[in-house]
Amino acid sequence: MMMTDPRIAELAAIIDGKGHGQYGLADINQRQHALQAALLAENEGAGAALITAALLHDIGHMVHDLGQDPASDGIDDRHEELGHDWLVGWFGPAVTEPVRLHVAAKRYLCATDSTYFGKLSKDSVLSLSLQGGPMSADEVAAFEALPEHAAAVRLRRWDEGAKVKDLKTPGFDHFATYVASCLKA
Repeated sequence: MMMTDPRIAELAAIIDGKGHGQYGLADINQRQHALQAALLAENEGAGAALITAALLHDIGHMVHDLGQDPASDGIDDRHEELGHDWLVGWFGPAVTEPVRLHVAAKRYLCATDSTYFGKLSKDSVLSLSLQGGPMSADEVAAFEALPEHAAAVRLRRWDEGAKVKDLKTPGFDHFATYVASCLKA
C-alpha cells in the first residue's frame, strides 16, 4: 500500500473510518459506495483522475456534521460543494470538478436522458427534488459548456450503479496508487 504521503493516510482513514455510515436509503454504507464507484470507473478504463474522483465523490457526506441522511429531513447537505472545497487543496480540477459537478450531472441527465430518472434510487429521487430538479434548457446549455461536464456525467452514472449490496470490491489500498498520482506536489 502506498501510504508515504500523509494525505493518502488521511483519505484512507475517512473512507475506511467514517465511511461506515449508511449510504442514504441503500443497503450499503458510504465506504462500499465509494469503492464500488471507483471499481466501476476502473473497469471502464477511466484514467487515474476520474477513478480518484469516483472514489472520493461523496466525501462531503463524510466530512459534514448533518447526520447520516439529511435529505430525509428535507436538507440538501450540498455534499458536492463540501467535498470539492475539502479536496481542492490536494487535487487539481480533473479530480475536483467532477466531484463538484456530480449532482448537477444528475439534474442534467434527468433533463436530457428520458430513461435516466427511472434508474434513480428512491433516495436519489428525494435528493433531486432538494437539488433543484431536472435542469432547464438554459441550465443544460451552461452545464455542457463546462470543461469537465462529460467527466461529471460519467461519474454520475457510476454513482447510480454503485449501490449493490454485498458486492465484493478491492479496498482503499487498491486505489491508493491512482489517488497518489493525482495529488498536488
